[in-house]
Amino acid sequence: MEIVDTIIVSDIHLGSKISRSKELVKTLELFTFKKLILNGDIFDDLNFKRLRRSDWDFLFYLRIISNPQNNIEVIWIRGNHDNLLVDLTLYFLGIKVRQEYEWIYGNKKNIAIHGDQFDDFLLRNKTLTKLATYVFSLIQKIDSEKQRPSRFIMRLFNRIYLRSSNKISNKAADYCKTKNAHNIFCGHTHQLATKKYDDITYYNSGCWTDIPSTFITILEEKIEIRKVY
Repeated sequence: MEIVDTIIVSDIHLGSKISRSKELVKTLELFTFKKLILNGDIFDDLNFKRLRRSDWDFLFYLRIISNPQNNIEVIWIRGNHDNLLVDLTLYFLGIKVRQEYEWIYGNKKNIAIHGDQFDDFLLRNKTLTKLATYVFSLIQKIDSEKQRPSRFIMRLFNRIYLRSSNKISNKAADYCKTKNAHNIFCGHTHQLATKKYDDITYYNSGCWTDIPSTFITILEEKIEIRKVY
């Protein structure tokens, strides 16, 4: 097993047919770590009937590793998809949901925040965004077992979203600066990214709804982006 200090994952979207929760559990089991940061949009929506066996297995895995006897800190940060699950997550899993998370590691201050706070398009068009999410869920229902058309549509949307993604990273870096931090880790855009802004570095951990899926590991001075096919 590979030893790291911290693992950061985001945008798992449990309940979505394109969520790769099974692959995520297999991946996490390959590591020994002290801190797991779930950086938002862990659930796709509030409809628990959509959860598959592999999604429940992932939640059960979280329940196990978050046991205090394991000395693993699980940090759950709310995303725009799971914003209303704060109380449920605390009740069922015993994991407190936070708006953001700050920590010191390697003499550097780090911030983890989902990133929808910096998304002007989402904030201005909440109704349109909800409609698009609903339509996409309908497409998944009639899609093939391997969900290739759904993933193609998601990739197309992400390419259209790229310009907005750049604005989000710029705002995230500005926010990081106001907090006197060195690194800021976001999700939300599903766009894997590393961007340098003078003394600040912006990281985006991508998502677990596409192939390859991506996550971030931290050990000492090394912050590494990983891919799972």
